[in-house]
Amino acid sequence: MSETSTVPTAPLRARAEIDLGALRANVRALRARTPGAALMAVVKSDGYGHGAVPCARAALAAGATWLGTATPEEALALRAAGLTGPVLCWLWVPGGPWRQAIEAGIDVSVSGMWALREVVAAAREAGRTARVQLKADTGLGRNGCQPGPDWAALVAESLRAEAEGLVQVTGLWSHFACADEPGHPSIAAQLERFREMLAYAEEQGVRPEVRHIANSPATLTLPETHFDLVRPGIAMYGISPSPEIGTPADFGLRPVMTLSASLALVKHVPGDHGVSYGHHYVTPGDTTLGLVPIGYGDGVPRHASGTGPVLVDGKWRTVAGRVAMDQFVVDLGGDEPPVGSEAVLFGPGDRGEPTAEDWAQACGTIAYEIVTRIGTRVPRVYVNGEELG
Repeated sequence: MSETSTVPTAPLRARAEIDLGALRANVRALRARTPGAALMAVVKSDGYGHGAVPCARAALAAGATWLGTATPEEALALRAAGLTGPVLCWLWVPGGPWRQAIEAGIDVSVSGMWALREVVAAAREAGRTARVQLKADTGLGRNGCQPGPDWAALVAESLRAEAEGLVQVTGLWSHFACADEPGHPSIAAQLERFREMLAYAEEQGVRPEVRHIANSPATLTLPETHFDLVRPGIAMYGISPSPEIGTPADFGLRPVMTLSASLALVKHVPGDHGVSYGHHYVTPGDTTLGLVPIGYGDGVPRHASGTGPVLVDGKWRTVAGRVAMDQFVVDLGGDEPPVGSEAVLFGPGDRGEPTAEDWAQACGTIAYEIVTRIGTRVPRVYVNGEELG
C-alpha cells in the first residue's frame, strides 16, 4: 500500500486509517523525553497492527535509529523491505533461522546457553560474526538469563565465542514487569539487579554498544532507566501504556489508528425485536437499527457485545447484542443516517469518537490488544506518509 495520503474511490466496508504524521510526531515527542539515549522503534506484531514496514520507515524518518521485533520472521521481513539499520529480534526457539538472521546483520537476543550454542554454530556455518545481545532476567520471569551462576556462565561462554570471532556482544538488556504501575517495588528492585548484572558483565570484559531496559512506561516516566537506548512500543502509536500514568495528550502523543466502517443497512424495527445471536438485546420500543459490517473476524472483540462504543451520525452508540464474525448492530434510536454513513469505532477522540482506551475499558482489556488484534481483512489506509519537514 502507498505510504502517502490515500483516498479510496468508494467507501470501504471497513478501514484502519494510519496517520504516519502522528507517528512521526510521537517519535519526536519520545525523543525529546530521552535526550541522552537512542530510540528503538518497536514494530513487532505488524507494528501493533498498524503495519510494520510503513511505521518503521516513518519512525526512522523521525529520528529512531533502531528497530525492534519479537520474531525472526518479523526482523527478516524488515530486511526484505530494504530497511538496513540496526534491528534487534528477541523471541527465538530451537532451530530458528539463526544463519539467515546473522547473514542479514540482525542482532539476535540470547537468554540461555542453548541459544548461544545455536548462534555460534550458525556463525561458523555462515562464516560471519553474529551480533548478539544478552538478555538478563531481572525479575520479569519470562525470557532472560537468571542472575548468579547462569549469568556468569552465559557471559563467560559469550566472551569465549567473541575471542574466536564468532560473536560480537552488542548489547546487554532486560525488561520491566511493572513499569506501568508507578511506585511498584519491583521497579527499583529490577533496576538495581540490572545494574549489578551489567557491572558483572562489563567487569568480565563485555563492551556492549547499547544497554537498555526502558519500555514505553519507563521511557515516559523513569528517566533513570534510559541508559543508552529506550524501546517504546505502544507509546509510539499514540496510546498510553497505562491510563493511571496519564493520557496520550498528557505525554504529547496522538493515537495513530482510526478504525471505521460504512453502514451496510439502516432499517426500522418495532419494539421487543431481538437483535443478533441469542437475542441478548431486545429493542425497548420502535427504533432504527444500523448494521456495521465488521466483526470479530476482523478483530472487533466479541467481549464488546453490548458495551462497545461507536460514533454514528455525530452520536455515541453502543453495540446492540452480540458481535458476530462479520458484523454487529447499533441501535440508532430512531435516527436515519444514510446507508454508507461512517461508523467510527475508535480514533484519536478529537472528533468526539471513542478511543482505543474506551474500547479497552468496555472489554476489560488493554488498548494494546484493541489495536493489535485488528486483522488483515481490514485494509490499512496510510495518510500523511510524506515527511513535510
